[in-house]
Amino acid sequence: MKNINQLARPNVLTMCPYSSARDESGEIEGIYLDANENPFGKNNRYPDPYQKDLKQRLSEIKNIATEKIFIGNGSDEIIDHIYRVFCNPGKDKVMFFSPTFGMYQVAADLNDVKVIDIPLTSDFQINIEEAQKYFKDENLKVLVICTPNNPTGNAINPKDIDFILENFNGIVAIDEAYIEFTDQLSYLDKIDQFPHLVLLQTLSKAWGIAGVRIGMAYANPEIIHLLNKVKHPYNISTLNQKAAIETLNQSSEFEKRKKIILEEKEKLHLALEKLSLVVKIYPSDTNFLLVKFSHSNQVFKKLIQEGIIVRDQSSKIKNSLRITVGSPEENLKLINSLHKLNVTL
Repeated sequence: MKNINQLARPNVLTMCPYSSARDESGEIEGIYLDANENPFGKNNRYPDPYQKDLKQRLSEIKNIATEKIFIGNGSDEIIDHIYRVFCNPGKDKVMFFSPTFGMYQVAADLNDVKVIDIPLTSDFQINIEEAQKYFKDENLKVLVICTPNNPTGNAINPKDIDFILENFNGIVAIDEAYIEFTDQLSYLDKIDQFPHLVLLQTLSKAWGIAGVRIGMAYANPEIIHLLNKVKHPYNISTLNQKAAIETLNQSSEFEKRKKIILEEKEKLHLALEKLSLVVKIYPSDTNFLLVKFSHSNQVFKKLIQEGIIVRDQSSKIKNSLRITVGSPEENLKLINSLHKLNVTL
């Protein structure tokens, strides 16, 4: 495959990134008079621009070197930065497989990057035969795979992902936002094998701190270096770095909550199966269920009237609603409301 510098935009390779006061002073302890900060208050200092403590904790948990970790303000920022680093606006292309996470398209539109959108098969898997037709396109720089996929909920066949990694010479970004909810193995251990692989994970889903906005990219150091060049100087606040570390240190609570979510998903699945207005429940490797209803639009509106908000996915998958697994009390209220609708619709 091409080396990473051949894939990156020439201007990104030659640009001089912003050097913050903390970059230049390093880890020197003393009286800070270099960044025009207010000397008073608890949060008066700029945060660590490279989140060293957070990366160290992730390094310990994931068994990966800190040099292979990038922290983003959510995975959205990382997706945007991958496009910025590797795709020349108005010229280069990205590929993804729909229906999938909408930010892949939004980031492409924002960066003026052309999109090759390959529809998933009827069982929501990658159409490899169709996808590989574009692999020789010199302007196709990035290929994005979401597994388990949002909004379909299923994990992508690892054999298809392996084929792409072995045969596509551009950047392969694998978004594993829901990886903790599935038995599918993470691709984290394959970063050294595939230097063009960027693995995205998050603390928003299974770890339960979506409001803190912490996304992680794991990749070879060359890619991490380029992402660091284009990121904003202080993209993760001190408060959010501390909150992330605190959460990562509560592994037993994480496991406990994940267990409850997975158990509740099974209960929810069984309850939905008994409703005549439910046409199909798609397989799920996530913390949500994609459900096809006979009257999805009416169900959606009636649930809102009951104060229950689900996600209407009918524009992507006909007559379908995406239902996040809530707390036991929330799920019970949902099922009770659907039972009432089952009689009236």
